[in-house]
Amino acid sequence: MVAPSESTDGKRSHSKRLAGKPSPLATSNGKHSNIGRGPKSRMTPYLLIALPVTLVAIALGYPLVQQLIMSLQEFGMAQQFGQSAPWVGLSNYASILTDSYFWIVTARSLALCAVCASLTLLIGVGMAVLMQRIWSGARLVLQSALVLAWAMPAIAALVVWQWFIDARFGLVNWALSSIGFTGMANFNWLQASTLTFYAVAASVIIWASVPLVALATYAALTQVDTEIVEAAQLDGAGLYRQLIEVVLPLIKPVLVLLAILQIIWDLRVFTQIKVLQANAGNSSDTNVLGTYVYQLGIGGGNYGMASALAMLMLAMVLVITWRYVRILSRQGDITA
Repeated sequence: MVAPSESTDGKRSHSKRLAGKPSPLATSNGKHSNIGRGPKSRMTPYLLIALPVTLVAIALGYPLVQQLIMSLQEFGMAQQFGQSAPWVGLSNYASILTDSYFWIVTARSLALCAVCASLTLLIGVGMAVLMQRIWSGARLVLQSALVLAWAMPAIAALVVWQWFIDARFGLVNWALSSIGFTGMANFNWLQASTLTFYAVAASVIIWASVPLVALATYAALTQVDTEIVEAAQLDGAGLYRQLIEVVLPLIKPVLVLLAILQIIWDLRVFTQIKVLQANAGNSSDTNVLGTYVYQLGIGGGNYGMASALAMLMLAMVLVITWRYVRILSRQGDITA
């Protein structure tokens, strides 16, 4: 018979031997692996996202395929009433790419996109930094104003802006004439020149885009570790160096995402330009890619050419976005 003390010692030594051995389901870092999980449990995440991905693929893929097919056809008003559309292959693309007006509109769209995206990011980041430094009451008022501006429908915002720049009763002309610019009393911003037209259009686009950039950047700034900023202060860095060399690099992934989205949105802008064109005489001198597609399709009834132009716009957006992402991924900011 084994003595009670010897039995207790044996149990303790056995427990120690078991404690020293790793769990058969544990990895080298102590975490449990997927060994032992059934195939059903491993497939659950894929099954959960299968339906949403399928719905998105159908909702986006079907119109895209139809647009691609239409771009290879001579599709006009007759085809809207059931007449078969003859295949023309790449003729629509060739006609667009050899048209000098297409390149003028493309250059105009890229220039407007560059100006709007750059100023939107600059103003949005500036307002985010301002929100971080002002007292809570003023910050709440500013955030509420930004949300209201962002939530306002584009048509309603355009009505307000057109009253601002009205030649006879506009606030802008009144303010400029009051400070000595007497020639601005009856100045028509939309009809004076292409440059003034795009100045108004860019202002409307930027005004509508800044709130999202400002609020998203402010949310990112609140996640920056204050100890890092305090260390920069101890090293003698001023406010400008803290922002440029410490804070902004830490929130660079957010800024990259905002920049990509802003480029896409500004390159395919339509509503603001179309409404302003209607009040400026609807001149083709102010067309951008979005309004040019509308002019070819809805306005001219040439849906084949309009579809080809829309596909070229899509390719342009994909190339710009892919190139931008690749450059940043080489810098190690995001994973390609």
